[in-house]
Amino acid sequence: MKADEIMQLDRAHVWHPYSGMGDELPVFPVASAQGVRLKLADGRELIDGMSSWWCAIHGYNHPQLNEAVQLQLHDMSHVMFGGLTHQPAVELAARLVEITPEPLQSVFFSDSGSVSVEVAMKMAIQYWQAKGQKGEYKNKQKFISLRSGYHGDTLGAMSVCDPETGMHSLFSEVLSKQYFVDAPSCRFGEPCRDEDILQLKKLLENKHDNIAALIMEPIVQGAGGMRFYSAEYLQRAKKLCEENNVLLILDEIATGFGRSGKLFACEHSKVTPDIMCVGKALTGGYLSLAATLTSREISQTISQHEPGVFMHGPTFMANPLACKVALASIKILLNSPWQKNIQRIEQRLISGLSACEQFDSVKEVRVLGAIGVVEMKQAVDMQSLQPQFVEQGVWVRPFGKLIYLMPPYIMDEKDLAYLTSAVAAVISKLT
Repeated sequence: MKADEIMQLDRAHVWHPYSGMGDELPVFPVASAQGVRLKLADGRELIDGMSSWWCAIHGYNHPQLNEAVQLQLHDMSHVMFGGLTHQPAVELAARLVEITPEPLQSVFFSDSGSVSVEVAMKMAIQYWQAKGQKGEYKNKQKFISLRSGYHGDTLGAMSVCDPETGMHSLFSEVLSKQYFVDAPSCRFGEPCRDEDILQLKKLLENKHDNIAALIMEPIVQGAGGMRFYSAEYLQRAKKLCEENNVLLILDEIATGFGRSGKLFACEHSKVTPDIMCVGKALTGGYLSLAATLTSREISQTISQHEPGVFMHGPTFMANPLACKVALASIKILLNSPWQKNIQRIEQRLISGLSACEQFDSVKEVRVLGAIGVVEMKQAVDMQSLQPQFVEQGVWVRPFGKLIYLMPPYIMDEKDLAYLTSAVAAVISKLT
């Protein structure tokens, strides 16, 4: 099909994320992708600064990932996971247990990050119900979340996203009412003062009988604001959870597999959650797959008490193709000098984006690991801004006040320099 034919059918029938049918936001048809480049249907090539919403950490059309999918296709593309199992899922579960903090021993697979959060929330509630068969924990049905947090677009996950600055205020009447505390004011690299944690401390002390878990994005708050907060805050939050008999759920969907400079962002704090969610980069951007990991204490408590099973079961749970390519992606990552790569990208983002600090329209520039953020003083106009990035030969997808970069880990110095200079060039015109 020609590009104009694709676009005609797209506008007639396709509903894109965070868009209205028939709106004027630009859409660019992609013909192929290779390495860190997207090739548009009109022949233009764009350096991808987004890793396709943070998941394509090894770039596109990777030969080892391609091979993993092709090999698995010869055996089976899918089989239900109820009452059956298969080697890719078993190997992947064992690998995830090996590379995550030690108490996490039980792995529940799902098909997207949002669903892994739903699973984590249901797991926390069912744990307390199972643990308190005499009814002593029957009221532990609520969650605490941080403002500026984001955990997905399904109903349960939406309820723990920021209710005011998030994307889900339209649904406030149908969502479960949760508890929220202010986002940490102590920044990454700074200590956490008593006043920084006081609001969370008081809420846990006063409401712990009703709270199943605290859910947080460790160190990096992603789509809710791209904020980086103190590692000590997470340490103190974990201690408060332990003191008040509340579980800690860490949402590592955006941060897992090296993005923040640690394999998992909780390692910055040396904190182990009771439940952890992973997704996005798990398969290197090839197929949708997520996992919720928990301790044997939680999985055994749920399994040994009424009703004796965990009440969840996605149709495409542990899809063999996805599990096989996830194993290959993790192997590629861990066999590479990924820490040095992240440090290299971090230094290039710092140096390349620092030029943006001089512009009047810019509020702040911040970088952590392979994440670079330019926060504007005002929300950007996507309709005019997106084509400007394309004209510069880069793919950057801003939202709200944020123009940010999460490049694939394989991006070289030349492309990183070009990417950051293109961002600075576009922002300079906004001043």
